[in-house]
Amino acid sequence: MPGMGWPEFALVVLAAGLLMMLLARAEVVAARRRGQAAAQLAALERKVDAIAEHLGVVVPDPHHPEVVLLLDQGQQVAAIRQYREETGADLLTAKNAVEEMARRL
Repeated sequence: MPGMGWPEFALVVLAAGLLMMLLARAEVVAARRRGQAAAQLAALERKVDAIAEHLGVVVPDPHHPEVVLLLDQGQQVAAIRQYREETGADLLTAKNAVEEMARRL
């Protein structure tokens, strides 16, 4: 670069490298926190489900008309995919929920 000597250029490159390392580390920390939060939420859901089951409480599922329509058409895989899109559930949770919906239909 014109007007910039070797020491200045090296300092700019070093600063850019350090910034990239800090940003990468921040993303790793954020991902770890998201994973921890997801694990905590899953644990809480399991506990609430266990308490509800122990007490005999039936928690009604929200109505998912598109999922029901797909089940009526015999498209269980598509129904699971739709359920995941609507709820953000993981694959196993969606599969179990859709299978339960199919049993009730």
